[in-house]
Amino acid sequence: MTDVSTTAEARSRRNVMLLAFAQALVMIGTSTMIAEAALVGHMLAENKALATLPMGLMQLAAMLTTFPASYLMKLKGRRFGFTVGASFGVAGQVVCVTAVLMGSFQMFCAGAMLNGVYNGVGLFYRFAAADGASGAWKSKAISYVLAGGVIAGIVGPELAKATHDLLAPVAFAGSFAALIVVAILAVLVVQYIDIPVPSGDERHGATRPLGELLTQPKAVVALIAGIVAYATMSLVMNATPLAMVACGLMFEDAARTIQAHVLAMFAPSFFTGALVNRFGLYRIMMAGAVLFAASAGVVLSGLTFWHFYVGLILLGLAWNFLYIGATTLLTETYRPSEKAKMQAANDFLVFGTVAATAAGAGALQHAFGWATINWLSLPFVILAFVAVAWLAARPKTGAA
Repeated sequence: MTDVSTTAEARSRRNVMLLAFAQALVMIGTSTMIAEAALVGHMLAENKALATLPMGLMQLAAMLTTFPASYLMKLKGRRFGFTVGASFGVAGQVVCVTAVLMGSFQMFCAGAMLNGVYNGVGLFYRFAAADGASGAWKSKAISYVLAGGVIAGIVGPELAKATHDLLAPVAFAGSFAALIVVAILAVLVVQYIDIPVPSGDERHGATRPLGELLTQPKAVVALIAGIVAYATMSLVMNATPLAMVACGLMFEDAARTIQAHVLAMFAPSFFTGALVNRFGLYRIMMAGAVLFAASAGVVLSGLTFWHFYVGLILLGLAWNFLYIGATTLLTETYRPSEKAKMQAANDFLVFGTVAATAAGAGALQHAFGWATINWLSLPFVILAFVAVAWLAARPKTGAA
């Protein structure tokens, strides 16, 4: 029995390393899109209020992918699903570079949606890390996979800057051409993930109705926290390059800020799991909500480079604590046979909201300005804090 458990643990740790690398690759594409997509949209769209529409459509595609991707992996296994997803990433970058070279906003939106399918499948990397993990290792496994974003935080914006004029005189096209190579590498990496195809019990076992699953107290709070964490971060982050350029700052300043933000999103993942184990899940989640409020306070206090820079770092830290907490909490709400249904429903709801905030960020920035965007986030952050505090104060009960 000891040899079996040791082998399972070794496999789990190897999978976490590979999933972290795969996470890094998908996030390199995402961070480059964050740094450039709004500016490309502004360059290509006749109506400048639609500048962030491609990012919104990318998140919409991610949302629509969650259910089919989850059930595909339930039937065919994680490796097969991840291979299909990364292949969509290759196709998406090919369409994006073609769109920029042709000056087609509509085609760029289509490419963004193909990349959204890749991102939607990539959302399950963190859940795959929890497959075979138990106890204190579960929150650490989820954290370590998300820590792969540290590589993306360093490489993504640098790649955007280095390849910005690679296909001059057409700006930005070179960046998307480079991302084709990144996506091809992702296809290769996921071939080495060793997660068994789901058992017959997991595929065909009894499940509770989705409504019953979603209305569990822990599930409700996990959903609120996950939606607030990702949607608030998305709204502010996607508006940031537009706001910085509007304030007279350079594209390089925006790229540096997004780089610091993405690093702040993922670097804490090396120790977030340990913090959860030491201080408790609910305290870490509430700390994340407080950091969201602190981020808004900083960016509302001025419009210099450093206000944007420090505010976006705090935004990244806030996302890390609240989102990892929400993911860990969600894994406590379902049986193995309910995994596909619950994970898909969670990400469908989370990224449906994220799609709306990403698409609307440009319009809000254009119509109402940077300050309004940040004031708008505060009531939702307060809601997340109160929800987690309520759950923490509830009497402890038996297993769900």
